[in-house]
Amino acid sequence: MSQMSLFSADTEDPVIDDLAGLLAGQGQSVHTSLGARVSVVVNEQWRADEIAADIIETGLDAQTLISEEGSPIARTEANPRITALHRRWASGAVKAVPDGWTPSARALRLWVLASGRFDGQHYVLGVDPSAPDTHAPLATALMRVGIAPTLIGARGNSPALRVSGRKRLTRLAETVGVRPGDAPDGVWPGE
Repeated sequence: MSQMSLFSADTEDPVIDDLAGLLAGQGQSVHTSLGARVSVVVNEQWRADEIAADIIETGLDAQTLISEEGSPIARTEANPRITALHRRWASGAVKAVPDGWTPSARALRLWVLASGRFDGQHYVLGVDPSAPDTHAPLATALMRVGIAPTLIGARGNSPALRVSGRKRLTRLAETVGVRPGDAPDGVWPGE
């Protein structure tokens, strides 16, 4: 990667709406009496730590926990400032992608932090297996930012959007910015 994109996550100021990147993946939002909360279960502690740091940059409190199954979790505080995001991403009790949603660079970075990984020459972004109606709208949302993916594993436990081709992979890498310091080699786009 020769230069940073003008639309990179590294150049944008963090905002609460960026947390939609967690909801694009396997993240969940719930509404409580104190406001909404966004949480995401990840497969590695560095991911939870980086997500929590990004949450804090939005001006919210964050914490990392371990699930009963032993997986790291990153979550926001319950806060009324998150309620509008929760409502946009909920259709009753079901997760739904808002009409016309386009991921910001920082939202895409959070999606990569939560569930991005290499699959051979391809890069995949995990999508929520319990919300199959979100898969096609999420593919369309990525197309809006110049990253046309292919849905894979739709009938399995690990559905994902696969990004292939040099041009698309370069666009993804430029958009999400530099690899976090704690991320191991070989997991971040552009490596």
